[in-house]
Amino acid sequence: MGWSAVVGGDAANDALTLGDETAEIARVVVEAAPGVDKIPAAERVYAYVKAAILDRTYPGGELLTEGELATAVGVSRTPVREALLRLEESGLVKLYPKKGALVLPVLPQEIEDVLEARELIETHAAAKVWPRRKQLIEALTERVDEMRAHRKDGDAKSFLEADRAFHEAIVDAAGNQILAKLYNSLRDRQVRMGVPGIEVQPARMDKSITAHQEMIEALGGNSVKRFRELVVAHIETAATDLRGTR
Repeated sequence: MGWSAVVGGDAANDALTLGDETAEIARVVVEAAPGVDKIPAAERVYAYVKAAILDRTYPGGELLTEGELATAVGVSRTPVREALLRLEESGLVKLYPKKGALVLPVLPQEIEDVLEARELIETHAAAKVWPRRKQLIEALTERVDEMRAHRKDGDAKSFLEADRAFHEAIVDAAGNQILAKLYNSLRDRQVRMGVPGIEVQPARMDKSITAHQEMIEALGGNSVKRFRELVVAHIETAATDLRGTR
């Protein structure tokens, strides 16, 4: 059962609105918000550590110990071990018995692999989604509005989450559930890769917003070729930016 189903009330509605239950749990843990004690201890640790890794609070190469994580979240060491095993399965940490968990750095090959997978999936989806494009415009416009709000607030991680949600909506609308699941599995890696560059060069947010708006406008037109070209150009720009932050 998900956390939103456990606690109920306004907090649950907020979590559903965000669409990222793990991030919401992390926020509740950090703020010691009402309902935190109803979240399973291992889930609290997992969400807390995952969020800290994705926003680079715990950078690549840092060694995390069970004791300090237990203290930070306010739980015993047993749920910490369970959470770290999940994080290792996700490729975010490497466990070393009696020492702790090493936060794995983002490697150049990982960036190249993610970019290649993203290009293959998104360019395929751009063509497949064209017959149902009208249904997408409203949802994509909402995502761009979120990006603008996060740009104004200077919130790089939330900006990247909204960016990813924009592209996930396109892939989901293409109708291939296997490809959609694969694409969604890339989200955490992409957020983690993108945060440093966005923080260093916030003007990239403006460039990205413009590119996304152009894609929406193309969906309202009559050229699938134009839409696909914009998707490819956007991925190529993202690739250049990511390579530049290595």
